[in-house]
Amino acid sequence: MRALVIEDDPDVALDIARGLEAVGFVVDVASDGEEAWFKGDVEDYDIAVLDLGLPRLDGLTVLQRWRANGRNLPVLILSARGDWTEKVDGIEAGADDYLGKPFEMGELITRVRALVRRMAGHAAPVLAIGRLRIDTRRGSVEVNGVPVKLSQLEFRLLNYLAHQPRRAVPAGELAEHLYGAEEAGDTNAIEALIVRLRRKIGASAIETRRGFGYLLVDGA
Repeated sequence: MRALVIEDDPDVALDIARGLEAVGFVVDVASDGEEAWFKGDVEDYDIAVLDLGLPRLDGLTVLQRWRANGRNLPVLILSARGDWTEKVDGIEAGADDYLGKPFEMGELITRVRALVRRMAGHAAPVLAIGRLRIDTRRGSVEVNGVPVKLSQLEFRLLNYLAHQPRRAVPAGELAEHLYGAEEAGDTNAIEALIVRLRRKIGASAIETRRGFGYLLVDGA
């Protein structure tokens, strides 16, 4: 999963980035509104954590521009301001959730994960897909009730496919969301991961759709 953290306080931004990276996110950071608007408009993210009090362009304007351009990534607003009217403004501008500062990192991570799940149509943290049970909190997988040991990268790839229901995902997109934009062209690594995953969860669990990408199959 790939997250964009928009925060002008470098210490807070670093803490959030480290917290999300520790649970498997690839994180980009923007420190002002103009940079945030540009990155969110041209890059593909699974979630944005957006501070409101930004230099150059305020957070609400960033969000409004994204929504006006059809960018529907889930957005968690993060702000030290306590005025309830600001929370309403953020939700009306298109935010999906709101968390005030100071905050506990565990709560932020929980909210981020929940937003990503809901965007994919999953209500619970344990995803049931055919014979697979994927626990997004614990990073564990079962096949027919039997635990399967996956590497961190293998789990992240499987988790991303599970959050793209009924869609074949190109290898370049998988690389971008596992490694970051710089490695988006490394499709050989993705192909190797797919081979290892199939050995562990079943060869029929992930289909290759020629010209489109990889699809996690419900009937696996």
